[in-house]
Amino acid sequence: MGTETEKTMRNMILAIVAYAILTGFLAILFFTVPRADLGAVIALTLGLAGYDFIRNFREKNNN
Repeated sequence: MGTETEKTMRNMILAIVAYAILTGFLAILFFTVPRADLGAVIALTLGLAGYDFIRNFREKNNN
């Protein structure tokens, strides 16, 4: 199964891949429908997802 460190690394890699896929999807959406208000929502979405990603892994490293 793997050690705790391997599980953490596996989870981090999957989270990075998921964030990259989300970014790709939202980029396609933005370039298909180039509107400023949509861009603001996309920026907010990516910002919140990035914040959650960083906060989640910092908490796990502190415990």
